[in-house]
Amino acid sequence: MKIRSIITAAVALLVSTACSGNAKQGTESSTSNETTAMKEGKAIVVFFSHAGDNYSVGNIEVGNTKIVADYITEMTGAEQFEIVTHKYDGMAYDDLVNLATQEGRNGELPEYEGDIDLAPYDTVFIGGPIWWGTYPRVMATFFNNHKGDMKGKTIIPFTTHEGSGLGRSVDDVKAAFPGANVTKVFSIYGHEVRSGKSKVEKWLKNIED
Repeated sequence: MKIRSIITAAVALLVSTACSGNAKQGTESSTSNETTAMKEGKAIVVFFSHAGDNYSVGNIEVGNTKIVADYITEMTGAEQFEIVTHKYDGMAYDDLVNLATQEGRNGELPEYEGDIDLAPYDTVFIGGPIWWGTYPRVMATFFNNHKGDMKGKTIIPFTTHEGSGLGRSVDDVKAAFPGANVTKVFSIYGHEVRSGKSKVEKWLKNIED
């Protein structure tokens, strides 16, 4: 599967309408442009995003990582699966930090809603914020549930953060999916995502085989 050809074709088509925020699990892209862009291999964006009280950007209705996930979908035609849990809903930022720290220390695996069959996809973008040095623990639950599903696939991790960069997220993805090709990672400040579409586009254009 040629990642570069997927990105090049999608960007050249300049898909003008982003996929809706909660795309149905495993649902085919609805526009002919997206279908054409994905004809050489299927891609999906798997992500967790936290709305509500966030560092630097305040109380937001759409999480930072979701915005990046929507950019990727818009530019590539990739489908989406959002890892959803209501465990963190309505929490003040400091309380969330304390809870994330506790979950990390205890190795907790919070539950999430629904699931996705990854078998049809050649490329899996994996994205989330950096909490306590890596992806939120609910993403570790997803990794644990799909540890046998990624062999031979290309995984492209991305993160949103406010100074942690990628943290340990790439190492954690490689450890969770040793049979996958983990490549072309990307990180962006959360406070930049709403004006940072061009950075995401540049990253996608530079993705090669």
